[in-house]
Amino acid sequence: MSPLLPWVSACIGSRHRAPRTRRCAPSRPGWCACTRRCSAPKGAPVTIVEFFDPACETCRAFYPIVKSLMAKYPDDVRLVIRYAPFHQGSDQVVKLLEAAKRQGKFLPVLEAVLQAQPTWADHGRPNPDLTFEIAKAAGLDIERAREDMAQPAMQTLLAQEVEDLTALQVQRTPTFFVNGRSLPSFGPDQLAALVAEEVAKAKR
Repeated sequence: MSPLLPWVSACIGSRHRAPRTRRCAPSRPGWCACTRRCSAPKGAPVTIVEFFDPACETCRAFYPIVKSLMAKYPDDVRLVIRYAPFHQGSDQVVKLLEAAKRQGKFLPVLEAVLQAQPTWADHGRPNPDLTFEIAKAAGLDIERAREDMAQPAMQTLLAQEVEDLTALQVQRTPTFFVNGRSLPSFGPDQLAALVAEEVAKAKR
């Protein structure tokens, strides 16, 4: 058994049952094609949208699972990350990730932040300021990032994310939509099955 599996199982076990299957149908058409934090290929027929909190342990556990799905279907699946900053301090880390995107460092900073999550995201005493040093070690220009984080556009982006997750009744992370469809129940097997179904449908 992979050493990751018990950890994933524990995270899933602590997560409440997912809502009933629903379609992704917010008021803003085309939002599922959002490319702000997209892992391409462009034109891929299947889009995974993940509502993600950088302080969420289950999001951390699912990151390698989602990466493996991307590797399995390199020409057919793309990932769009949407933010759901439910945990204390997550909004600051979201802004840091967006600043990293402006420097072309989104993925290395995301992976570094997730790797170090236990050090800064203690749910009893979170310390998101630690992510600045983590991001710096991943190659981010911190002074430039701080300037970008302070721009009004960052708060506007956060407000839009919260509006969308509220419209879709997203109440926990991670929440996945695959081509607009939510999982019938929560788990890595269910995610993989829905992705496989949508890939097969696209190839017909």
